[in-house]
Amino acid sequence: METKMTLPAPALAYQKKMMNSFIFWWAMLFKLPTAVFWRLKMVRLDRQHCVVSIPYFWRSQNPFKSIYFAALAGAAELSTGALCQLALAGKGPFSMLVVDFRAEYSKKASTKTTFSCEQGAEVFDLVDSLNPGESKQITMVSYGKNTAGEEVARFFITWSFKRKS
Repeated sequence: METKMTLPAPALAYQKKMMNSFIFWWAMLFKLPTAVFWRLKMVRLDRQHCVVSIPYFWRSQNPFKSIYFAALAGAAELSTGALCQLALAGKGPFSMLVVDFRAEYSKKASTKTTFSCEQGAEVFDLVDSLNPGESKQITMVSYGKNTAGEEVARFFITWSFKRKS
């Protein structure tokens, strides 16, 4: 029986791939090319947390000298979606879809911005509770902070999961 702190083998394999910069880059190139264009980086991925950073440079910048809102949204979504994928690894067939998305911007993002989501335990519990044919939703929050540690944005991403029969 797996303990709350360990990951099953398929999740460990997914974690290892996502934390390997080269494999992450190749996976994103084919699955989410804007992540490569914006130079998103997986900083941390474990059972509890996911942290993704986005640099402030010409490719992520808007005309107002801050990070483009869509680039921030992509980093925030990845920080929640990677936790979801980690929870689903090796659990059989599932559908996973963003069904709602909301953002709050509180400060200009004009430095590297790091997004973190700390709802891994909730996602694991939700995935484990689903019976075949059943679906549930979870709203995950990703907090974006600048290099000074100030919050620049907060994203609310609602994921829907359905365990396939």
